[in-house]
Amino acid sequence: MENKPIKRSQHMVELSKDHHAGLLFSWKIKEGLKREIELSRIKEYVNYFWEHHLKLHFQEEEALLFNRIEGDALSQQGKNEHQMLQKHIGRLNHNENAEKDDYLQFAELLIKHIRFEERILLPHLEQTLPESALKSVEAYLTQQHPVPFKDNYADEFWIDKK
Repeated sequence: MENKPIKRSQHMVELSKDHHAGLLFSWKIKEGLKREIELSRIKEYVNYFWEHHLKLHFQEEEALLFNRIEGDALSQQGKNEHQMLQKHIGRLNHNENAEKDDYLQFAELLIKHIRFEERILLPHLEQTLPESALKSVEAYLTQQHPVPFKDNYADEFWIDKK
């Protein structure tokens, strides 16, 4: 089965750019694990990305999209997955014995969540929400994020420095 690029509504293209940043974040975690980087360094990066990008992204998706349709099962799934991912970050931070597999599981869960949003949830919302709501989402995102998120984390542990 061929993976064709998803044609995203212009109103939600900024969210797809954020999703790309999230996929790259997950890749960096996995690369760090492959390179057997100290987990404390990876944990610091996870916290940086959470505080500087992912937490706000989750809040915006929920406020702008997921909460607009009462009783929508797919939107509820999106919110549930956000909570699960946030709890996973909390466990990584509060478990001094967190292992490589815990970080790998987090990265894989985030990838799975992003794929769900891109392939199922956002297309569903594009079809379900009125055009006026989609335009307001676009206006908000354009105003609040005139420049896409730039991951400028200093410790680039995922790069081969040979």
